[in-house]
Amino acid sequence: MKELKRIMHVDDDPDILEVARLALEGVKGFEVASCSGWREAVETAPAFRPDLFLLDVMMPEKTGPETLQELRKLPGLQDTPTIYMTAKVDRDTVRQLEESGALTIISKPFDPLTLGDEIQQEWEKALGQRA
Repeated sequence: MKELKRIMHVDDDPDILEVARLALEGVKGFEVASCSGWREAVETAPAFRPDLFLLDVMMPEKTGPETLQELRKLPGLQDTPTIYMTAKVDRDTVRQLEESGALTIISKPFDPLTLGDEIQQEWEKALGQRA
């Protein structure tokens, strides 16, 4: 099973980026690339080569799903697993995101102490289904 090491987190809220980065790097030891929007993500992703995308759903310019479409155009990132984070967790939104291939949807506000474990569990569950 491939180990989850590198997470690219894209969110337009700098406070959320910082809390998530501290939680994922400090608590779980992941390497995190924090990006404030789709352009920064597209510029950063080729060199960073993330194992997982962690994308906010509601962002200005491009939404999380639109950002994912841009990231999927980059060589080697077409199959990178994705987890969405959103404050809008109604059934229709969750269903649409899951149908688009998301491993899971994490609701905001999230618990920084359990965020890394939740992501790790979804990673392991997804890889177990692929094996």
